[in-house]
Amino acid sequence: MTEIVRPPFEKILALMMIGIGLISIGIVLFLILSNSPAAASQDFVAVPAEVNYPAPDLPLQDLAGKNVSLTDYRGSVVLVNLWATWCPPCKEEMPTLETFYEKYKADGFVLVGVNQEEQRNIVAPFVDEFGLTFPVWLDLNYLAQRKFNTANLPSSYVIDRQGNVRLMWIGGISKKNLEKYVPDLIYQ
Repeated sequence: MTEIVRPPFEKILALMMIGIGLISIGIVLFLILSNSPAAASQDFVAVPAEVNYPAPDLPLQDLAGKNVSLTDYRGSVVLVNLWATWCPPCKEEMPTLETFYEKYKADGFVLVGVNQEEQRNIVAPFVDEFGLTFPVWLDLNYLAQRKFNTANLPSSYVIDRQGNVRLMWIGGISKKNLEKYVPDLIYQ
């Protein structure tokens, strides 16, 4: 009969302690990384692509039912943000967009939020909840998505004072990237 050789108790205990230690380190690292300012901020979101093409006219209506168009803002730098109330990254970027708009609107900067396919009775309470002061337009038929050739939300386009799209974002916008790329167009 073969005798079973068992490792000494101290060796088993040491291996268990190492295992518990490694698991503990993993949990601590996970908690640190998931709660870090970098993880909480939007620094990981997309950077804009530099482009250069004429902006579309985009005739729509604002929340008051007034007819509006991008050509109304010729001579200003305009950031057009396509969004929807049900879109989590759209909600996440709204405070950043509002703060940026308030900071630069006196310098000829306009932000236009173009809501995609939602009725006024859904959009207006969202605008109030987030305290948005920039113009919000309703796009019930996805005209903006067709004109800008995108199906993604959020999507944003920065138009220079001459009416050309110069920057485009697909995905959320961070404060860091707004400050890095847009003021150069505002102060040209």
